[in-house]
Amino acid sequence: MTDTQITQAAPEPTPARFDTLPLDAKLLRAVADSGYALMTPIQAKAIPIVLEGRDVMGAAQTGTGKTAAFSIPLLQRMLKHENASASPARHPVRALVLAPTRELADQVANNIKAYAKHTNLRVTVVFGGIDMKPQTAILKGGVEVLIATPGRLLDHIEAKNCVLNQVEYVVLDEADRMLDIGFLPDLQRILSFLPKARQTLLFSATFSPEIKRLAQSYLQDPLLVEVARPNATATNVEQVFYSVTDDEKRLAVTQTLRQRGIKQAIVFVNSKLGAARLARSFERDGLRTSALHGDKSQDERLKSLEAFKAGEVDILVATDVAARGLDIADLPAVFNFDVPFNAEDYVHRIGRTGRAGASGVAVTLVTRSDARLMADLEKLLKRTIELSPIELEDTRPGTRPERSERSERPQRAPREWDARPADSAAVAPAAAQRPSYRAPSQPRDAFFDKPYEASAGAELPAWDKGAGGASPAPRGLSANIRPKRKVAALFGAKPAASALES
Repeated sequence: MTDTQITQAAPEPTPARFDTLPLDAKLLRAVADSGYALMTPIQAKAIPIVLEGRDVMGAAQTGTGKTAAFSIPLLQRMLKHENASASPARHPVRALVLAPTRELADQVANNIKAYAKHTNLRVTVVFGGIDMKPQTAILKGGVEVLIATPGRLLDHIEAKNCVLNQVEYVVLDEADRMLDIGFLPDLQRILSFLPKARQTLLFSATFSPEIKRLAQSYLQDPLLVEVARPNATATNVEQVFYSVTDDEKRLAVTQTLRQRGIKQAIVFVNSKLGAARLARSFERDGLRTSALHGDKSQDERLKSLEAFKAGEVDILVATDVAARGLDIADLPAVFNFDVPFNAEDYVHRIGRTGRAGASGVAVTLVTRSDARLMADLEKLLKRTIELSPIELEDTRPGTRPERSERSERPQRAPREWDARPADSAAVAPAAAQRPSYRAPSQPRDAFFDKPYEASAGAELPAWDKGAGGASPAPRGLSANIRPKRKVAALFGAKPAASALES
């Protein structure tokens, strides 16, 4: 509906505790098992609206619990369909959650499974990079909540593995990211398979004007729920911008880790090849490092994430595939090794630290070639960014000292074989007065200093033996040089001086 108006949710006070909401005891017990008692601002505003059945556009800083804000009320509304039947027909897909990346889809699925563990609602996730057969078997058995990436969901729809004609709730998580990476045609195809009468929710950390205009065709009379200024960064994250060169970036990261005592960090780069190379460089520096990028298989990416969450990896070098929605508890720091091409990705990158009210630090390394990207970032954040210098201490073994250090070394005294003269200004006075050491000379035979002279009875060389009437070499030339042969005057030779006189 293109003429749909987006209205702002009223900023009325809402309950701060989960147990004050009209939720089923099963859900409250699951929330308590997850360790949550108080709601975050986005949860306190969005959950009552979703429970009323209204369409919602939710915008909040990353790490504030957007997943629980849409999953808990949807589970509450689906409890009316809960049943223990083994028949797949009794468990059609009623809630569809779309996520842009495999990692985010898997994380959302784990959270929803934790909230629904005391109910009979079935939850599963499908994404690319792995075999479709196990996913097909689960879908054929029936699920109520389906979390998927757009590409793999279309594969299952075309294979007739799932039917979406009974979907009542649709969630577009990180909707702006899905449009940025080109999922708009896939989204339109998926939504065409869904019933027109449905409740649609959009949740993301950022909402561009383009997203709001596009949402008007998906949502019906939506309420805009914002608990922070759009595209705002978390206030509990210290943001530092260092001015460096390309060659100083890696040393700046390792020095910051050492000086601040940071045990774990995510280092974001802009390219998959750069992530792999940087990970190998950090490994040579003695850091336990893993790379996370799109060229890795899904199994490798999940193993890298699990190892990082378990503390087995110090540095996770990642592209923006890891910047959306990943929840890594107590992550102290994030490094922007490259300034992101898309300014909005900066908000999501630094949102990996400082989650759930904790503090964190975000370090961005800026070079002279990043001027245009920094201007876009300042425009997004609506503030001027000050670059700080950083004094680097090169502590790598075998590093050549600086010129100032080399100039302070004491100069050695000249030696006999030096090309410099003895009275050079660089010679120390004491060294100039000290007599130089000379090795004792050995008696020499004068015979070896004479030039070569052929003996009188020496045999002619082979080239002179066949010369016939060739005259001996003129005086003063070597005997090994063949003289010119005499030719008759008929052939143009000049007559000898003795013949002219006669």
